[in-house]
Amino acid sequence: MSNNIHSIKHTLLQKADKEKLLKQRGIVLWMSGLSGSGKSTLARALENDLFERGHLTKLLDGDNLRTGLNNNLGFSEADRLENIRRAAEVAKLFVENGEIVICSFISPTNEIRTLAKSIIGEKDYFEIYINASFEECAKRDVKGLYKKALNGEIKNFTGLDAPFDAPQNPFVEIKTADEDFEISRNKLLNKVLEVIKL
Repeated sequence: MSNNIHSIKHTLLQKADKEKLLKQRGIVLWMSGLSGSGKSTLARALENDLFERGHLTKLLDGDNLRTGLNNNLGFSEADRLENIRRAAEVAKLFVENGEIVICSFISPTNEIRTLAKSIIGEKDYFEIYINASFEECAKRDVKGLYKKALNGEIKNFTGLDAPFDAPQNPFVEIKTADEDFEISRNKLLNKVLEVIKL
């Protein structure tokens, strides 16, 4: 850190002060899974469900961040790491404000998710695995990306020619190919409600 930077963090209102005001525990819900697995759909549903119950949330979505904050990054291994580093730093700012942060990122490797957890802090980081196979996601092909990747038009495509490490011990695993959307939605909501109580 530069000698010219003097942190004032210790003089600011603390996370616990904000949580008390909001009547909720600020945490990061880190949703990981292949493109098309259902991350964004479940993230939006969760945000709406929590809002209806009076909770303040912030939804950070990979596609949205790549059109703004991270629009200078590609999909090389180094750029993917930097994409997640920046996202985790932003999530940390919101969680320090007492908010429930829902992060929807492919975040394909154990290394990348470990980086996010180390930035956010283990006690505030809750990993959610949105589990759908490559074949299932290719069948859905919501954005038309799988067709392009399989035709060789997209390189470094996660699950095809770039790795995806399935989370080993997620807070919750949602198998979107095996259960009805409303079942997945309620399962996720109920798990989250357990951990955001003060």
